[in-house]
Order: sequence, then C-alpha cells, then structure tokens
Amino acid sequence: MNASMDERAVELARWIIENNATVRSAAERFGVSKSTVHKDMQDRLRDIDLLLYEKVRLVLDKNKAERHLRGGDVTRRKYKGE
Repeated sequence: MNASMDERAVELARWIIENNATVRSAAERFGVSKSTVHKDMQDRLRDIDLLLYEKVRLVLDKNKAERHLRGGDVTRRKYKGE
C-alpha cells in the first residue's frame, strides 16, 4: 500500500476518535470524499492497526446509530426559523 495513504488513514482515525467526529466532518476537515474516509477506515486501517480500527469503529457505529436524531434536530430547527 501507499505510505501516504496509510498515514492519512491513521491520522483520520485519530482525529475521528479525539473529536468523536462523523465521516462527513472528517471528510470536510481533511479535504477528501466521504468514500475515501470510509475506504480508509474500513479497509486500510484494519490492515495497518487493528486496535485503532476497533476504536474508530466504536465512534463511527455510535454516530451511525444517532444520525437519525441529528437529522431530526436540524429539520426541527430549520422549520422553527432558528
């Protein structure tokens, strides 16, 4: 694998864990697509650092489980005029 991609995957994972970040916010922060973040977290990171992979999975799984709540909150605020 490409060393710079491996480094990016590790850096992305650490940032996601430290900031309890979503895939979307990580993609925006690092200037890559959401697909790239997913690929780095699901494929590359697992081969590079299994422990880090497991930690980032916990954050991403939690965010995925909560996303319907965040979406509802945004919609509610939009129609309240906030």
